[in-house]
Amino acid sequence: MATATTHGARDHARAQEGTQAEAMPVVPASAWPMPPPEAGHLVWAETVAGGNYTHRVLARGTELRLTDLRGDACAHLLLYAADRPWERLNVADTVKVQWNAYLGEGQLLLSDQGRVLASIVADTSGRHDALCGTSTLVRNTERYGDGTPQSASPAGRELFKLAAAKNGLQPRDLPPSLSFFQGVEVGEDGTLDFTGSAGPGAVVTLRAEQDVTVLLANVPHPADPRPDYLCTPLEVLARRAEATRPGDPLWEATPEGRRAFLNTAEFLAARGHA
Repeated sequence: MATATTHGARDHARAQEGTQAEAMPVVPASAWPMPPPEAGHLVWAETVAGGNYTHRVLARGTELRLTDLRGDACAHLLLYAADRPWERLNVADTVKVQWNAYLGEGQLLLSDQGRVLASIVADTSGRHDALCGTSTLVRNTERYGDGTPQSASPAGRELFKLAAAKNGLQPRDLPPSLSFFQGVEVGEDGTLDFTGSAGPGAVVTLRAEQDVTVLLANVPHPADPRPDYLCTPLEVLARRAEATRPGDPLWEATPEGRRAFLNTAEFLAARGHA
């Protein structure tokens, strides 16, 4: 066979240059075939297959646009302050401080230091979850027969472990995550009802309010009742933009949000960042 020798393997590998798979990063990001009109300068462009993960460090002010291409993506998200990963997304504080367990446009993603890691600046889905976290090895093994990263049904936490390791983080550094594009609602009796997807083409845009490390796992929601492992591609585009400033409606929307932005601004100013 052509790849049986070192030279044959090299020639085969080089022949793949320039080919495009359905789900893969595009490097440079500016070569993305159909950037949205508002994309500006793209710094990250990737399609993440169902059952896969990705990660990136984004500068403050970068806007991250996630798109559920076919209606069955589920973007599980973790955020860390890029140079101090002990400050990380705190889902409990995100919910508690803002008096709202349902994510959407205008909500802030908070750290346990009372600072804003990212803000949600656009949302056409409305089907998200801050309560259930992501899937686990044990749960996926029970449901699908396997949950390891190399299997046909990888668990979100197992993929987060891989993404974390590539950023110098360990399993103990993985807090509860948020989920976008597949939601739950809390019933009157306290039960969680799976609301599923809003359909193909739904978009969520996040704005990094600090330099952040982003971990994403695109796997089925743990509350999805369907017996099969169903998860379709997630489009990830990031562009250069500006962080939220005083006077912006998002900054001034609530007293709690304003204080979180002030905490963030004070911290950044002390480090020499305007």
